[in-house]
Amino acid sequence: MLVRPASIARFEPRDRALTPEEIGLMYRYMEQVGTSPTNRAAAKLLLLTMVRKSELTNATWSEINFSEALWTIPKERMKRRNPHLVFLSQQALDIFIALKTFAGGSDYVLPSRYDSDTPMSSATINQVLTLTYKAAQKDGKYLAKFGPHDLRRTASTLLHEAGYNTDWIEKCLAHEQKGVRAIYNKAEYREQRSAMLQDWADMIDEWTGGNTR
Repeated sequence: MLVRPASIARFEPRDRALTPEEIGLMYRYMEQVGTSPTNRAAAKLLLLTMVRKSELTNATWSEINFSEALWTIPKERMKRRNPHLVFLSQQALDIFIALKTFAGGSDYVLPSRYDSDTPMSSATINQVLTLTYKAAQKDGKYLAKFGPHDLRRTASTLLHEAGYNTDWIEKCLAHEQKGVRAIYNKAEYREQRSAMLQDWADMIDEWTGGNTR
């Protein structure tokens, strides 16, 4: 059976990861699209912290420890046996500090625009990223379609390429290890992950001309 060209063209690769150049374009065009500073901050935090979109949009201020630069996502929200620790780079911490002033007393780090007692819609970050790559494409820049989950994959890909330890990266992604490796690898790698996420934020700063904050 012949496959029609149109059906081939619609195929979207599932392993999309942005290059450093594309991250630069993402930050540049995200500043130009019509969205709020809170929404831009949310998109940047996804890349900086490597969390899943729902883990970020449902975050509450009770989870953020500013003095220790630590975000503890409770096990109930992770659907796991243990909480997930996110070590905050200086750049990520600066964004959380800015978001605290935007939140206006809401329990949520990213409250809904229409009701501060509810979190931001899960579709909001998708919309920001869609506006961003479409704006770049309209200018003739090469920034292929990408979504929130691709930012996690981007962080994993570029950190692996930079030579960082797979176990540290997997812990940051909150991927459950299985089998013998899971039994032996109980380490949290706090110091290593904290240093790696700071390095990651500094790398993003280099690629974006320091627009992470």
